[in-house]
Amino acid sequence: MTSSNETAGGDGKRRKHPRAPIELKVEYKKMNTFFSDYTKNISKGGTFIKTDRPLPVGTEFVFKLFVPALPNPIELHGRVVWHNTAADMQRPDQPCPGMGISFVYHNDDERQSFEGTVEKMMRASLGDRIYERLLGTA
Repeated sequence: MTSSNETAGGDGKRRKHPRAPIELKVEYKKMNTFFSDYTKNISKGGTFIKTDRPLPVGTEFVFKLFVPALPNPIELHGRVVWHNTAADMQRPDQPCPGMGISFVYHNDDERQSFEGTVEKMMRASLGDRIYERLLGTA
């Protein structure tokens, strides 16, 4: 599997890919229990899933991302790279509990296809001008 090189924001390191605020429904399974949560933001390399039940760091799992413009959810592989719990909410830089996810791809075609989908979502969410500024190309 080919993993993204993105560093998630939970450890204070700089991200490789800019993120856009976007709320999408996410479904995943943990030990025969299905969960339904929502993303808080997304980038080409990962996402933040708002949840009171974060998975342990290092957990690899399959989840479905429901994108309104698409007829079917996108099935993705991800790895939990950091998480915060209700106890972390004392810190001002952690506004809600959840987990930082790095996307894991099986091959470059899968990565390129999903990155194109994310780029379209970011442009739709932010508009072309803000998206270009976010990427530093404007």
